[in-house]
Amino acid sequence: MSLRLGDEAPDFTAETTQGTISFHSWKEGAWAVLFSHPKDFTPVCTTELGTVAKLKDQFDARNVKVIGLSVDPVESHFEWEKDIEETQGEAVNFPMIADPDRTVADLYDMIHPNANDTMTVRSVFVIGPDDKVKLILTYPASTGRNFDELIRVIDSLQLTAKFSVATPANWRDGEEVIIGAAVSDADAATKFPEGWRTEKPYLRWVAQPK
Repeated sequence: MSLRLGDEAPDFTAETTQGTISFHSWKEGAWAVLFSHPKDFTPVCTTELGTVAKLKDQFDARNVKVIGLSVDPVESHFEWEKDIEETQGEAVNFPMIADPDRTVADLYDMIHPNANDTMTVRSVFVIGPDDKVKLILTYPASTGRNFDELIRVIDSLQLTAKFSVATPANWRDGEEVIIGAAVSDADAATKFPEGWRTEKPYLRWVAQPK
């Protein structure tokens, strides 16, 4: 059975390029991004790993831990990381899981037989501090992932987890947000004492809470 939003992210113990980790203990109290790669020495994923390494400060600022996964062994990961640093100009600065027996890939339903019955698909899971799955994205092998978009979504997830708001299409941090549909006008007056603007009864805009 595949994972769904709101499910508890499966725990696991695995070898990584930064030693053996127990996933829930490793991420305890933090958000996490787990993203998979079909195998080592693949061109699109080489660019992705370099991009994520360059964004480490942004993930750190959001209390987000990043961890990658490939079905190849740790020794292969280390060799691949040399290529990544050489070609992308940044050393990989987060752990990479070695999953040769596909234990983690199976737990997270990363094998899609209709796409390829042996390699992991290129999935992204955002997992909250409560160990619940908040976001699932799956990309085809030919399309590189947009990590600026991933950070945008994490900003939205963290904001909406704290306040009774939702974020509109193409929202960026600092822009207006929408008062949640379950919030009555009476409750909104308490939650947003500086007021809001009503475009429709169900579409109420408010400045982003701090």
